[in-house]
Amino acid sequence: MKKWMKMTATMMVAAMALTACGGNDAADDSADAGETYTVGIIQQLEHPALDAATKGFEDKLTELLGDKVKFDYQNAQGEQTNCTTIATKFVSNDVDLIMANATTALQAAAAATGDIPIVGTSVTDYKTAGVVDSNEKPGRNVTGVSDLAPIDQQIQLLMKLVPDTKKVGIVYCSAEPNSAYQAKLAEAELDKEGIAWAEFTAADSNEVQSVVTKAVGECDALYIPTDNTIANNTEIVKNVAVPAGIPVVTGEEGMCSGCGLATLSISYYDLGVKAAEMAYEILTNGADPAQMAIGYVTDGITEKYNADIAEALNITIPEDMVAIEN
Repeated sequence: MKKWMKMTATMMVAAMALTACGGNDAADDSADAGETYTVGIIQQLEHPALDAATKGFEDKLTELLGDKVKFDYQNAQGEQTNCTTIATKFVSNDVDLIMANATTALQAAAAATGDIPIVGTSVTDYKTAGVVDSNEKPGRNVTGVSDLAPIDQQIQLLMKLVPDTKKVGIVYCSAEPNSAYQAKLAEAELDKEGIAWAEFTAADSNEVQSVVTKAVGECDALYIPTDNTIANNTEIVKNVAVPAGIPVVTGEEGMCSGCGLATLSISYYDLGVKAAEMAYEILTNGADPAQMAIGYVTDGITEKYNADIAEALNITIPEDMVAIEN
């Protein structure tokens, strides 16, 4: 039985022992005072946003638990089979909690165990990912933090910077359900504004260049939601879009620094911090993931731009926007 499941029983035993020995001072020490925890981290792939979320998680949980926590960090290098192998290893090693960074990592962890608590981060919609019964009440051993940014405001940002846009290409990987979820929100906002749009989807990294090439040939601007496949191929997007003079608004800052003109992004470091706070409650206070609503980061959402791409496209940026630091 995992430590978080034993918490209530441990507290009951401690209370009985205290009564039996008439309030012995030695019993005042917590039964879990010497408890240590092993947390397995599956990160789907390396790119700035996911790296920042992992760092925020490790920093905050270390701040809260000190040397009582150790991390087993594993990077799946963008391969679904690696996610499955890592999750299976964590279950075999009987870790106390799994932090799953990005959707495929989370799905692999949820498939591997229904007992070990799982906290996700860098996942847009947990219900769409199929790992919870609802975002308000997960109902399973899974909870976490959503990276859903205000997509309506991202579309408004695109319109502010490129007001003459007549048609927007929405580019994402069809294998990522959370990207499709964001695309639908963007399409609804464009419909409200009376702006035409078209979807351009890549099945995997091999199709990114051809898909982006088709999109820039048909559209005035591109919108790319948070998408791990595209995030891993921003150089390709930039090399197609910038020479064609097509501006790109992205779902998060890491992608924007690679290929975008602008973004309205949450802090992925803060996502990791919030996930760590949830993990702490599970590990030390016996909180049940099934009852922990999916969390959101609402502070620090800032309009940012890529100065190099703005210059290359000869687009004037409002003075109140923040340049992304290289």
